[in-house]
Amino acid sequence: MTTSDKKVEKAKGMTVREAGQKGGETVKKKYGTEFYEAIGRKGGQATKRTHGHAFYEEIGKKGGKKGGEATRDRYGPTFYEEIGQKGGQKVKELIEAGKRAAESSKKG
Repeated sequence: MTTSDKKVEKAKGMTVREAGQKGGETVKKKYGTEFYEAIGRKGGQATKRTHGHAFYEEIGKKGGKKGGEATRDRYGPTFYEEIGQKGGQKVKELIEAGKRAAESSKKG
């Protein structure tokens, strides 16, 4: 959608996105959040019956790959090095804290 299309929609009152959001809020007020949980559950069960377990495995693999690629494209490869270092440091700290707690419980 171009900027001019958005301006035309705004001139008419609200964008399609705003209308959808308003409708969603109205339904939420009328039926509550449980309504969305119920229809989501029904949709998931119907998809499971139609496509089976293998379908979920396949979309899970695709989603994970797409998410990883998007993260790589957004943050670059050094991002993974940085979070790996942080994770390693946190594990090291937790191990040391566990050792200290074990020693103090032996003494106490």
